[in-house]
Amino acid sequence: MNGMRKRRYTLVAASAATLALVLTACSSNDGGDGDGDGGGGSTASADCAAYESYGDLKGKTITIYAGIVDPEDQPYKDSFVPFEECTGAKVDYQADKQFEQQILVRAQAGNPPDIAIVPQPGLLAQLVATGTVKEAPAGVAANVDEFWGEDWKALGTVDGTFYAAPSGASVKSLVWYSPQEFESNGWKVPTTLDELKTLSDTIAADSGHKPWCAGIASDAATGWPVTDWMEDFVLREGGADVYDQWVSHEIPFNSEVPTKALDGVGEYLKNPEYVNGGFGDVSSIATTAFQDGGLPILDGQCSLHRMASFYAANFPQGTDISENGQIFAFYLPGKTTSDKPVLGAGEFVTAFADRPEVQALLEFWSTDTWANLKAQASVDRTNGGWITANKGLDASILTNPIDKLSADILLDPNAVFRFDGSDMMPAAVGSNAFWKEATSWITGQSTKDTLDKIEAAWP
Repeated sequence: MNGMRKRRYTLVAASAATLALVLTACSSNDGGDGDGDGGGGSTASADCAAYESYGDLKGKTITIYAGIVDPEDQPYKDSFVPFEECTGAKVDYQADKQFEQQILVRAQAGNPPDIAIVPQPGLLAQLVATGTVKEAPAGVAANVDEFWGEDWKALGTVDGTFYAAPSGASVKSLVWYSPQEFESNGWKVPTTLDELKTLSDTIAADSGHKPWCAGIASDAATGWPVTDWMEDFVLREGGADVYDQWVSHEIPFNSEVPTKALDGVGEYLKNPEYVNGGFGDVSSIATTAFQDGGLPILDGQCSLHRMASFYAANFPQGTDISENGQIFAFYLPGKTTSDKPVLGAGEFVTAFADRPEVQALLEFWSTDTWANLKAQASVDRTNGGWITANKGLDASILTNPIDKLSADILLDPNAVFRFDGSDMMPAAVGSNAFWKEATSWITGQSTKDTLDKIEAAWP
């Protein structure tokens, strides 16, 4: 499940301070009227000179449609201000909680926006099938090649055609823990899966509490956290190629590697010696809300909780979430220290129009300059919570420790990123059978029966 529901133009590679100057200078340049027609001092002209490649776009409006609503929408609006002020274009950002349903309706009805922020590759494929999506401009493709790489570009590609540049990202391959508890007990953050297992055994034997806690209850989506666990283990058990084959159903859902992966997850989630700290026995995982799953770490009732970077928001206000604090997270390790598989989610920017002003905004949006503007705006407006795998991201902008950790993981040159598998599978599997059978597996159903039933549900 997506918890967040990738230049060839010459642009400034700015630090956070310079980005702020760009915002201020461009606004000063035209008195805030959005014309971008000069009148300011030489400093503003020099800053806006970096945007001259996009042309004079005065009087042009570009509509953006997304499911990212208040307060997370404001940093997006802020990030477009230099482009608006320096080109004269107007960016009309429209947010809707029903985006995922309505964008399909609008595309099918022939009334799409100019640009949409799409949270899943599967949804992108559905939109492409309507025949309304435009191929990404060559400049966007070049930016993605430079700042993102093949794995991310493939996520925005449908049937061999590149349509959508990546934008924001989240990391799911995390384990939450208490640095203070680890320090007091002399426990070390594991760097391989074997070390994680050994650590779990040590905590189970010596701490007086179960090492792991978990919750998978999520109303109609109950079971989705198990799918994340399994996806992480398929990626570690079989590698990226087998993961891709599994997600696309080139190999059966119940084949050898997925079976080993779910059994591997079971060594943690179905082990009565390991779970469910603070809640009860193994079966309590199914009735514990996923938002509550990691909270017992604060009370010393468990020590480990696997959940994505966005989980930070679930700890009580005032919790010290930092490298030496009450709560932090570490990367869910691979089989060896050199293996860096990363499971995550993200956003993709695709267009339904190919007017010059739309193409200009798309190219700006796919640069490192925009990524740094957006990161700075997120820090200023919401204290962080947004990261990107854009290699040009200035990590010094990030102030939130989890954002810094997530960015380090995403930008590691050895990282092999793969998108949330259930979000790319057909709905009958990814958001139906997979969730339901994963819940039954937690409450006692065998691995074989679970995977056989999911395989049978594949359309």
